[in-house]
Amino acid sequence: MKAIQMVKPGSEPELRDIEKPTPGPGEVLVKVTAAGACHSDDFVLNMPAESFPYPLPLTLGHEGVGVVAELGSGVTTLSEGTAVAVYGPWGCGVCHFCSRGLENYCSNAAELQIAPPGLGAPGAMAEYVIVDDPRHLVPIGDLDPVTTVPLTDAGLTPYHAIKPSLPKLVGGTTAVVIGTGGLGHVAIQLLRHLTPSRVIALDVTQEKLDFAKEVGAHETVRSDADAVENIRKITGKDGATAVFDFVGYQPTIDTAMGAVGTMGDVTIVGLGDGQAAAKVGIWAQPYEVSVRAPYWGSRGELIEVLDLARDGALDVAVQTFGLDDGVEAYRKLAANDLRGRAVVVP
Repeated sequence: MKAIQMVKPGSEPELRDIEKPTPGPGEVLVKVTAAGACHSDDFVLNMPAESFPYPLPLTLGHEGVGVVAELGSGVTTLSEGTAVAVYGPWGCGVCHFCSRGLENYCSNAAELQIAPPGLGAPGAMAEYVIVDDPRHLVPIGDLDPVTTVPLTDAGLTPYHAIKPSLPKLVGGTTAVVIGTGGLGHVAIQLLRHLTPSRVIALDVTQEKLDFAKEVGAHETVRSDADAVENIRKITGKDGATAVFDFVGYQPTIDTAMGAVGTMGDVTIVGLGDGQAAAKVGIWAQPYEVSVRAPYWGSRGELIEVLDLARDGALDVAVQTFGLDDGVEAYRKLAANDLRGRAVVVP
C-alpha cells in the first residue's frame, strides 16, 4: 500500500510503498478515507536527529478517519464497514487518568512506549492504519470524512483547551485567540457557539485576519510588537478574560501574558519551537492569572466535538490532496501556505 513516511529527521516526508498491515489480537484495521496534516507533524519532521525519539521510517498522520476493514481476534464491539474516527492520544487504559477517560494524560504511556498514531506508531497517512484497541475508535455515522478528520485534533484540542475557561467566559468578557490557522479558526467558532464573549483574533497577515472575521471573530488585531497595546484598546483596563495561544513562540506567549487581565486564563496550545515559556511570578502578571499548557483531549470530548459538528456548529476550512500529492500538503504546511487544514484523501 502507499504511505507518506518520515524517513530521516530534517527532511521532507516521502511517498513510499509498504506492506499492508494485518491486525493482531485486539487490534482493528481501518481503511483510511481521510487523514489530516498538522503543525505537530512539521515539528516532528524537524526534530534534531540526535534527540529523535521514534523508530524510522514512520508513517505520519495522527488525524485519521476511515472504515473498519478487518477485526483482530477478540474484537467484538465493532463491525466491519463502520465509519470511524481515530482517537489519537492512546494510553494504557487502566491508570488513574485513563480510567477517567483522559488517555491524553496517561501515566504509563512513556514507560510502556505507547505512542499515538503518526507520532511514534504508524499513522493514517496511508491506505490503511492499525488501531491498537477498539476503544480508540469513535463511530461518525454519516459525517463527511474530509471535514470530520481535522476534528480529531484541530477540533478536539481547542475544545479541551477552552472548556476549563467556560465558567469565566460570561457576558461582558473577552476571549483572545492568537493564531487563526487549523486550530485557531476552530477555536473562534467554538468560542462563538459556547460563550457570549467578545472574540479578538490575532495573526500576522490581513488575509488571515479577514479569515478570522469570516469564521466569527468580533475584532482582529495584527500580531506584532503593538499587539498588547491594541488588544487593551479594545478590552480597556480589565484586559482579556482568557487568551488562547495556538502558536506558542515567545512573542505570542508574551502577548498572551500582557493581554490577560486579573483572574484571567492563559492557555498555551501551540508547540512553537518547543523552547518558549511564560514568565510567571507575583509581579509578572495580574493577580490570580492561571496559565495552562494542555495536550489534546479526552475520548468523551471528541464525541462532544463530533456532536457539535453534527449540529452544524463547526465549519472546518480544508484543502484536500490526494495521497500521491500528500508530500505537497506538508510543503504548504511548512510554508504556512494553507487556509485551514490540509486533508489527504487516499
